[in-house]
Amino acid sequence: MGTRKDDKAGAAPAEGRRFFLKGAGIAGAAAVATVATAGQPAAATEKRDEARKARYRETEHVRRFYATNRY
Repeated sequence: MGTRKDDKAGAAPAEGRRFFLKGAGIAGAAAVATVATAGQPAAATEKRDEARKARYRETEHVRRFYATNRY
């Protein structure tokens, strides 16, 4: 069934199909595993005080950037 009379490689087409289908199955399983783990929230690494403090500071290099780009 997997070989034809005019095939010189013998069972190579059947092996190629098996390899492709096996690879497709593994790729599908990997995609499902990625989606399943993507829904979990990341653990917080900041302390409460760090989360509240202001982070944006308009320093001299930020002012130069604004002036250069005309913001």
